Amino acid sequence: MTVFSELRMRPATAGRHGWNASTTSRLVMAGAVISLLLVGANLATPLYPLLQANLGLSPLGVTAAFASYVLALVATLMLAGHWSDHIGRRAALILAVLAGLAGGWVFSQADNLVALSAGRAMQGVAVALATGASAAALRELLPSRPEWASRFTLLATAGGVAAGPVIGGLLSMLPGPTTAPYYVHSVVLAGMLVPLFLLNARPAINPPAGLRPIVVLAPRRPSVSTEARGAFWLAAAVGFLSFSVFGFCLSLAPGYFAQIVHTDSRPVIGALAGMTLAASALSQLMAVRGRFVVPAGLTVLGISVVLLAAASVWHSLPLLVAASVCAGLGQGVAFRTVFNDVAAKVEVSHHAQVISTVYVITYLGSAVPVIGLGWATAVFGLQAAVTAFVLVCCVAALALAALTFSTAVRQR
Repeated sequence: MTVFSELRMRPATAGRHGWNASTTSRLVMAGAVISLLLVGANLATPLYPLLQANLGLSPLGVTAAFASYVLALVATLMLAGHWSDHIGRRAALILAVLAGLAGGWVFSQADNLVALSAGRAMQGVAVALATGASAAALRELLPSRPEWASRFTLLATAGGVAAGPVIGGLLSMLPGPTTAPYYVHSVVLAGMLVPLFLLNARPAINPPAGLRPIVVLAPRRPSVSTEARGAFWLAAAVGFLSFSVFGFCLSLAPGYFAQIVHTDSRPVIGALAGMTLAASALSQLMAVRGRFVVPAGLTVLGISVVLLAAASVWHSLPLLVAASVCAGLGQGVAFRTVFNDVAAKVEVSHHAQVISTVYVITYLGSAVPVIGLGWATAVFGLQAAVTAFVLVCCVAALALAALTFSTAVRQR
């Protein structure tokens, strides 16, 4: 089946020979696409202070540019989160790569806030198209090991987000600090189109029937089965909180961390900003089990975010690093557990749609609180705004920890 017949939702054509990739190769491709797209979406993290100075942006402008990515991502998840069920995983991933290439080019050439926001929005569309498709593809490729499918999904996403700031900081040392990272990334991302086009793709899991296949692509009202509803809302709540912290790390935190360590080195700033995400990715490789894993992880997250503010007051780099790492480990363990729970309870035929809906709420955590943080920074100053932000996150984490602890005790 060709990509074009997949996009038209036509039956497979006989006689076409493609690359009959192994399961391992398909796993790598599914994970690599979403990781690369998230790397590209977060290359700008260490560049925000430079862009803010070059374009004369306020802190609210920086958070607005960041939030445009999240809002476009959320809107696309709601409108097109189920598309890969009908056009196939390969076709959805190719569309995502093309959108990512367009978004990176627009952002790299931007000379005002509107253009920056437009580029970020295109990157959000790309990540949204790949999110449900890659998660569902990993689940289908590991039908007997759903927990590892969830681990690979979170490892690919958290790893891509964590690597973006570090890579962006390093590539910004090349001539053209705000454009070179995107040129290099575009070459690597475009290279993914070759194996995707050559791949002998598997048929869509839910091909349309009837004379008007396009109807199945219409937006749908999110729905979750009764059995998975409790797990869904818990995963969404933990995800919202997690991505509120991540959104801070990827937007205003570079400037905040630079004040703590007294540096303007973009590689250092990128490494510090990505540390929490890197620890979250690393936690996916840890075999942590137990009835009280979720409340323990949330408690660690809540205490760690408060220590981020304390690190600023004491100008302590060791405390900043320790708090960032612990926040990522606590978040990663807690979110993996609740994410795996909802993924295991969802029917395979609705996996992409339901996981996309989880991410709709999760990614809103990177937009709504972060926009509020940008406004508060403009009104009250960075230190006061961040202190209030981390205190709210701490209270929310400890409240969720108490809720999940009481639930675990009742089920014991």
